[in-house]
Amino acid sequence: MREHGVLKRILLVYREGIRRLQAGDKTPAQALNAGAEIIRSFIEDYHEHLEEQYVFPKLEQAGQLTDVTAVLRTQHQRGRILTDRTLAATSGAGVPDKAGRDALIRDMSAFIRMYEPHEAREDTIVFLALRAVVPAKEFRDLAETFEDEEHRRFGQRGFEGVVDKVADIEKSLGIYDLSQFTPT
Repeated sequence: MREHGVLKRILLVYREGIRRLQAGDKTPAQALNAGAEIIRSFIEDYHEHLEEQYVFPKLEQAGQLTDVTAVLRTQHQRGRILTDRTLAATSGAGVPDKAGRDALIRDMSAFIRMYEPHEAREDTIVFLALRAVVPAKEFRDLAETFEDEEHRRFGQRGFEGVVDKVADIEKSLGIYDLSQFTPT
């Protein structure tokens, strides 16, 4: 799902925030907060909500991947807790002391560590299994439902508007240029 591309880009924002915090640089609180806000609205409240409402139940009704969907639901809950803490730590003037910076690093690191395998498992197992248990017409109908919800929540530009916000965050941190990630 294309939402995972947004998540991956925010994980890069978190990694850059961690790098700067560990280097003792000024906390990029505004960028990290904006990233966490996208995680909250686009990933947790929209994407994960749709998974929990439509995708996981279809698999469970078919007796497929019930152990995996249980873990994914738990991870959604834990992710929300980590996002709450990231939002709290980055609102206002920034993280004031070493203990606060260390806690923010731990929370963002835990979020990254959990969501990299989480999204990979969904992409390589869960969504493939969904296609196998849901008839093609019902699958297309689900896609339309998801698209309608996206536009209801995020306006006419929906996904594209969210991607623009992510790009703005990346630019503010100097990590937008894709070529900088190419090894020399």
